[in-house]
Parts: sequence; C-alpha cells; structure tokens
Amino acid sequence: MEIQLLDQNTINKIAAGEVIERPSSVVKELVENAIDAGANAVTVEIKEGGISFIRVTDNGSGINKDEIDIAFKRHATSKIKSIEDLITVSSLGFRGEALASIAAVSQIELITKTQKSLTGTRYLSEGGKKISVEDIGAPDGTTFIVRNLFFNTPVRRKFLKSATTEAGYINSLMQYLSLSHPDISFRFINNNQNKLHTSGNMKLKDIIYNVYGRDITANLYEVNSAAENIRIEGYIGKPFVNRGNRVYENYYINGRYIKSSIINRAIEAGYKGFIMPHNYPFTVLHFTINPEIIDVNVHPTKMELRFSNNEYVYNFVYDTILSTLKGKELVAEVEADGQIMQKLNKEKELEIKETKAAFGIDRTEETKKTVQLKQESKSEPKPELKSEVKVESKPELKSEVKVEPESESKSELKLESTRTIELQKAMPDETKTRLPEPFETRRSEAMVKDDEQKYQAEVKVKPEQLSMFKDKLLDEDNKDNYKIIGQLFDTYWLIEFEDRFYMMDQHAAHEKVLYERMMKKIREKHIDTQMIMPPVILTLNMNEEEVLKQNMQVFTKMGYEIEEFGGSEYKVTGIPAGFPKLDYRQMLMDLLDGLMSEGRMTDMDILTEKVASMSCKAAIKGNNKISYKEAEELMDELMKADNPYNCPHGRPTLIVMSKYDIERKFKRIV
Repeated sequence: MEIQLLDQNTINKIAAGEVIERPSSVVKELVENAIDAGANAVTVEIKEGGISFIRVTDNGSGINKDEIDIAFKRHATSKIKSIEDLITVSSLGFRGEALASIAAVSQIELITKTQKSLTGTRYLSEGGKKISVEDIGAPDGTTFIVRNLFFNTPVRRKFLKSATTEAGYINSLMQYLSLSHPDISFRFINNNQNKLHTSGNMKLKDIIYNVYGRDITANLYEVNSAAENIRIEGYIGKPFVNRGNRVYENYYINGRYIKSSIINRAIEAGYKGFIMPHNYPFTVLHFTINPEIIDVNVHPTKMELRFSNNEYVYNFVYDTILSTLKGKELVAEVEADGQIMQKLNKEKELEIKETKAAFGIDRTEETKKTVQLKQESKSEPKPELKSEVKVESKPELKSEVKVEPESESKSELKLESTRTIELQKAMPDETKTRLPEPFETRRSEAMVKDDEQKYQAEVKVKPEQLSMFKDKLLDEDNKDNYKIIGQLFDTYWLIEFEDRFYMMDQHAAHEKVLYERMMKKIREKHIDTQMIMPPVILTLNMNEEEVLKQNMQVFTKMGYEIEEFGGSEYKVTGIPAGFPKLDYRQMLMDLLDGLMSEGRMTDMDILTEKVASMSCKAAIKGNNKISYKEAEELMDELMKADNPYNCPHGRPTLIVMSKYDIERKFKRIV
C-alpha cells in the first residue's frame, strides 16, 4: 500500500480520540475552559448519558466574535504563547486541542457574549465544519451545546457504555470539579433532574457534605501544612472511613484533579498501621505547588504530571498525613446491635452499652470496664529515599523510596462501658444543605433476574482428610468424648480427643459456622431479617446506585431491606439476622465495591462470595478471649458443617497432631 498524506478531516478525528474518549471528556474540557474564563457559576446539563446532549453554561468572560473561528482551530489557545510559558502555566487548559477535538466528532452550538459586546454570537458547526454564525441576544458568558457525540465515528460510539454508566462518569467528574473549586457554584442536571448543586461559598466542608453525606463529613481531620514550594490544605478521614478501592482518595494540584502514584503511596504509607491492609483512606486535599517544580504537559487529558523532586513531595505528604493522625484518640463504641464505630472523644470517656453476643448467647451479667489510653509515642520513623521500592514496616516510594523503621509507639486505650450510649449530632448547622430531588426510579430490564435453580443446594463432596482417622473429632457422635484444654494466645483453642491433639482457630471456625448458617437459610429460602432502629442511611454516587439497583434481589435474598430515601440516599431498615458484630454500613459499602469490580457473575456466585465476606467480617477475631462455654458451643456448631475443616476462604479451622508425633518430638520414641 502506498504511503499517503491523510486529509485534514481524518487527522482531526484521529486526534480527537486522544482527548475526547467519552462524554465525560467533553464535560471536563468545557468546564475547565469555563473555569479558566473566570466563571464563578457553571451549569452542566446532559441527556442520555451525554451521548445525545450536553449543555455547559458559564458566566465567564466569553469569546470575542472575531476569535470564534480561530478558537475551533487545532492548537489555538489564549493560555500560553510560547514553550517558556509551559514552565509556569497555571491554567487548567493550555494545549488548544479541546474545542477542535469536540467539534470534529459532534454537532456543536456555541452562544457567547463578552461584557463589552452589545449582542452575543451564535455559532453552529457539524463534524468540524462551520454551518453558520449570527448575532443573538445573550447574557454575559458562554454556552456550549454538544449534540450526537461520535455521530460520524460509529466505531467509537459503539464502545461507549450504557447511558446510566456514562452519566455516572460525568457525575463523578462534577463531584471532583466541585471539590477542586469550592469558590465556584456548580450545578449538574441529568435528564432534567438536579444531581449536584454547590453554593460556591468557599467552604470545602460544605461540598464534602453535599457529595459524601453527613457521616463522612462528621469524621474528618483538618489538614494544613506548608513547606518550601508546596502547601497542603483540606481534610482527611478518620481511619475507619475507608473503602476497598481508591475511590475516596481525592487530591488536587493547583486546582487540577490529578492522579499520581507518588501521592497515592505517600497517603497510604501515612495511614499504614491505622487501617487494615487493602483498605484505602478518605482524603480531599488541595496542593498548592510552585509550577516550576511540576510538569503538567505529560498526557493529552492532563490527568498526570511529573515532579522534579519525587522524594521531596513524597516525604512532605507522608509527614503531613502521619502528623495529622498521630496523637488523635479514637475510642471504639460498641452498640447493642454489635455495630462498631470509632469516634474522637475529647473527654476521653464514653458511655456505651456492652455486648458480647459473639455466638448468639444471651448474657444477663453486665460488666463495667475502664481502660486507660495514653499516648507514649517515640519519634515517628521518617521515610528515607532510595532508588528501589521495598515496603516493609515503613513506607517506600516505588523506584524512589526505601524506608526503614526507627521507632515504635505505644498506646493504652481508655474506654468506659456502661448500659447507655449518647450519640452526638454529626453535622454543624453551617453544613446543612437541602435534600436533592428524588432519584429517578426507572430500572432496566436486566436489573433483576430470578433463576430459582441457581439457589438449589449443591452436592457436597467430603474431602478425604475427614476420614484420615477411624473416629472423627468433628462427628456429633463424639460430642462428649473430646476435652477442651484451654486457649492459646487468646486465639487458638487446644483440644484433646482420643490419641490426638487439635488446635482450633476461633476466627476461622466462627467464620465457617456463620457462613454455613447463612447459606443453609438461603438454600432453604428461610432468610431472617433483623430490623434496625435507627435505620442506616447510605449516600451513594450514580455508579453505586446502578450496581445496587441491578443487584437489589441479591441483597434481598441475603436478608437486607433497602429503600430509596430521596436523592442519592438509601435507607437500610433490615439486615441479615445472626451477624451480631457486623458493621452494617461498612459491610454494605464493601459489598457494593466488590460488585463494581467483579463484573458479571451469576446470582449464586455473588451470594457465595458476599456471604463469605460477611461471615469473615462478622466472626470473632483473634486475640479476643471467649469463654469455655462459647468455645464448646462453637465446636458443637462446627461439627454440623458440611466441611468443618476449612473456612470459606480456604484457611484451616483446625490443625492436628497425633500422640505418636508429639512423643517423637520429645524423643520418647526414636
């Protein structure tokens, strides 16, 4: 095939693919242009996920009539004039590709007016070709209307997601943009329904409340730290405010929403030891960095940047996060229903109702305990930057950092348990906002599928190790023949049976018991629902709402009762019975995270996986003392399991040694 020079139309369509990947890319570029134009109010309206209609209206400076034609040319911009300007660029846009790229793959209508002009201008184009220009009455500012995105590139349009999913991407983008510019009033309208509205009152906490709800906003630490060429302001969540993915990690550099592996690792290293592995914290941080030490001209979408000194940025972020967290006193509250919360208690004493229903055993005796919390922290270890990553007990910067431990911190907890609990109001008055309009209740045909055959009991095959001895410990006939010797390390129970010695992991065993109990009820369709009061209120984004609605029948089969509560909030009034230590809110959010990441699965696959996860989280943990009576009841229930030797995730519930093996260890037998 001969080498040919592509025509300009083809070049524009190819180039547009680098900048405009989906409707959210259009919204991002147009809103960033509005911000650069000095707007303090921006409204975004979409229909059908932005595929058929996007309108972005701002009250910025507008575009002069004689500059409109050139504005739609590739590499036309008012942000920079030479390569030297890139060194100190502070605007969100500067490449001059956005309008040309959008125009090349859509039908555009532009209405704009500058403050000095008597009339506005209306400009129409289709597929990058100008249709008309005319004078029109218009307010100061600019309105872009983008119709039929990718109408002339059907291959690109075919790879878009559903309208609901694309709208979810735009909703997430608008949340990021509103958090990045608390001085600007943003409004997002999807199919004629208001989804987001911020006041632009400069109060970042108000926007966090508007986006994430009252529960998260009530559990934040303020961050304010500065060093040479860099400053951090904003909020981070208390350690228990976390998710199973990085969706909660929000940070902005010079007003730009950015993703940086350097900052991600520094934040997570600062939280190390405060949250469980594979959980990620909540942050909304604003970085003000000298433009001369960063390079934003890395990717056409400007979502990535480079630092001239990775180590310096990493250390500063890590130290800021760690210094904010250390010294805070987090007191655990255990409610009667077993839900565990954490709360900063300035008086260091909290009255709570104590429960020990780990195995569903009723207790009539109540105890009152007082535990002291003192901070006796030595100097915190500081990361040392080296050429290769190796995260041990201290954080490291991959290809940049190596960290070694220098000290430990000790703390004792002061906790007072009594029969009553007082909950303080979560939000101050200034953060209250109006409830969003009711969320649309339309559901897709594929949302709920009920295949009864999937829920029939599976045939269980007993593994061979169950028959390794003539008489099995976990056989109901031998219930009276074993002897519990005691507990080791507050985790493992020592059991003597005939000529064998067993060690039982109380967490794995309890996890297996809870799993078998729940799965049996699901197979027999005898799920019990425990009503809770007050109900748990969940604030979900659009993607989470879609996943919840698609899997509502799965949640119902698991024993949950969930109702729409207005706007993006959902009310949980019922939870599966038999999980006394379940953190209902966190468990539901973890379930949604898992469903979002796992893709298409059968209902039975989802149930099996999620019940296993619920059982693990609800089971009694290691290093927790339980009574002999509780251990006996646990053994009794474990005996009834189909495969009592492994928890749902495959870990052993028991290990065994014969008398012969023990005597060989002591050299009694040679």
